[in-house]
Amino acid sequence: MTALVLDGKALAAEFEDDMRARVAQLKARANGRTPQLATILVGEDPASATYVKMKGNACERVGMGSIKVELPASTTTAELLAAIEELNRDPDVHGILLQHPVPSQIDERACFDAIALEKDVDGVTCLGFGRMSMGEDAYGCATPKGIMRLLEHYQVPLSGRHAVVVGRSPILGKPMAMMLLGANATVTICHSRTENLADHIRQADIVVGAVGKPEFIKAEWIKDGAVVVDAGYHPGGVGDIELGPLTDRVSAWTPVPGGVGPMTINTLIFQTLAAGEKALD
Repeated sequence: MTALVLDGKALAAEFEDDMRARVAQLKARANGRTPQLATILVGEDPASATYVKMKGNACERVGMGSIKVELPASTTTAELLAAIEELNRDPDVHGILLQHPVPSQIDERACFDAIALEKDVDGVTCLGFGRMSMGEDAYGCATPKGIMRLLEHYQVPLSGRHAVVVGRSPILGKPMAMMLLGANATVTICHSRTENLADHIRQADIVVGAVGKPEFIKAEWIKDGAVVVDAGYHPGGVGDIELGPLTDRVSAWTPVPGGVGPMTINTLIFQTLAAGEKALD
């Protein structure tokens, strides 16, 4: 079987070309103003700093603006809430990203939920999640929304298919399940403590690995012809799924790296552009 490679890196580059044109058109209509993403980094975690830099670079590539707010690791919840509120009030900021994770002394959920709905371009607020789940207008969590855009572009059938999502985090597994359900898939949510996990996965037409453990999902558990989406990334360039033995017997799969990751960043920028268009128009 010749499997379809769901190439997120190539697709993100294609989408950037389209966004670059949209940004230029918007700037012409808005007297040179451009959509702007504000990123908040608390502490000095090297991986988080790299992610924030990548998001700023993506903004620059399409002609959008970005603001970096860097706070010390000693920052309190109250101080972070104040920084978020300042960005909420700033009319030149159209999207706000609070980089996860934050230091342990901070109430991360309270800070996520302080982000204004219209600027929640990373889809992390409870209000945004609830509205998305109910089919109302809201920006979806960037990684699952990026996966949905990837599947849509490659015309992967979802309606009536059985999807198994392995993972239940509030910014990946749970919204992924809701988005697939909204696309008329039949969805089973599993996790690292699910009994007989392999049996659930063997029934899946679509498998989404979002459990956060390297190669936790074994190739032998996945049936021939399934669609395999790996949302994990770990040292050594491996994801949550044992991909090596699968690439010649599934119908479609996402490479690691180069599959879901580029679409996550692209979706964050895509949704910031949409927020900017709403505000500046």
